[in-house]
Amino acid sequence: MPDARDVTPYDALLLLSFGGPEGPDDVVPFLENVTRGRGIPKERLKEVGQHYFLFGGVSPINDQNRALLDALRKDFADHGLDLPVYWGNRNWAPYLTDTLREMVRDGRRRVLVLATSAYASYSGCRQYRENLADALAALESEGLELPRVDKLRHYFNHPGFLEPMIDGVLRSLAELDEDVRDGAHLAFSTHSIPTASADTSGPARDHGDGGAYVRQHLDAAKLIADAVRERTGVDHPWQLVYQSRSGAPHIPWLEPDICDHLEERHAAGVPAVVIAPIGFVSDHMEVLYDLDTEARATAEELGLPMRRSATVGADPRFAAAVRELIVERAAAERGQEVTPCALGALGASHDLCPVGCCPARAPRPAAAGADSTYA
Repeated sequence: MPDARDVTPYDALLLLSFGGPEGPDDVVPFLENVTRGRGIPKERLKEVGQHYFLFGGVSPINDQNRALLDALRKDFADHGLDLPVYWGNRNWAPYLTDTLREMVRDGRRRVLVLATSAYASYSGCRQYRENLADALAALESEGLELPRVDKLRHYFNHPGFLEPMIDGVLRSLAELDEDVRDGAHLAFSTHSIPTASADTSGPARDHGDGGAYVRQHLDAAKLIADAVRERTGVDHPWQLVYQSRSGAPHIPWLEPDICDHLEERHAAGVPAVVIAPIGFVSDHMEVLYDLDTEARATAEELGLPMRRSATVGADPRFAAAVRELIVERAAAERGQEVTPCALGALGASHDLCPVGCCPARAPRPAAAGADSTYA
């Protein structure tokens, strides 16, 4: 077994996330960052921004990341792990390029990246790698010495990611009235993406209907449902469902939509539903609006008892899982034999994204992969 405190050759961890507005004046500029290059008019962005304005123009994702940073630093300190943790975002402050520049000036030369996305997909992995390449290119143009950047593997089936969600489903079931609890349906929800993106997610050998994106979510959902059955003695029916669709209506996206699914389950006589947002690390805007607002309103209109279980957030078990993933990757980089920690049928994901993994719509440089522009 590798030394649980040895993280060489790495000298820093970068928490890499999406970012979100922190006040009403930030909403449209934030959405301009997210949609840059798509030619979306500002008036349309103001319409989209209404979701944020309902919550004071503040996305919870930045505070969630601050809480996760605190949890990671506490866990590392408690376990003797000497690894500084930085934070950078794709679309809002603190921006990724600024954070990487700070890391370089602090003397960091081998950086490990934790992305707040547990599954394979273009937007959940490859795009983060492209953003890293863009940031490194910017630092190179400034004449700075570039660090080597590696990305932690997908953690959708790590027990430290799954256990908090299992507990969340159990708590939600316990909140339902006894007369509907045992018959409750479990709806495992994740972000819908275009079917073409899903079909090409993961390594090329895995491409096909739904790709790695759908398979990984189904594996995580089954693991949670099986654990709930083992702990309650009740075999709850379940299904993977989708939310947060956007884009042109003529382009096929993954279905069923969560609200459509609630209507279908109600029509089928299901007495209650627990929605488990397994595709999200934290309770960011799409969880608060699409599930806690829209889906809840649909359930109330139907008279369908509904509970929404918690995301992983800053749960100490997730922080411990990140530490374990770091130690595992560091040992592999040192040439030690490692047995990756993973549950389910799919096993541990790759450490290094291979060529053709979650390909971009148009070729762009990416870091932290077999096709990396920056070694």
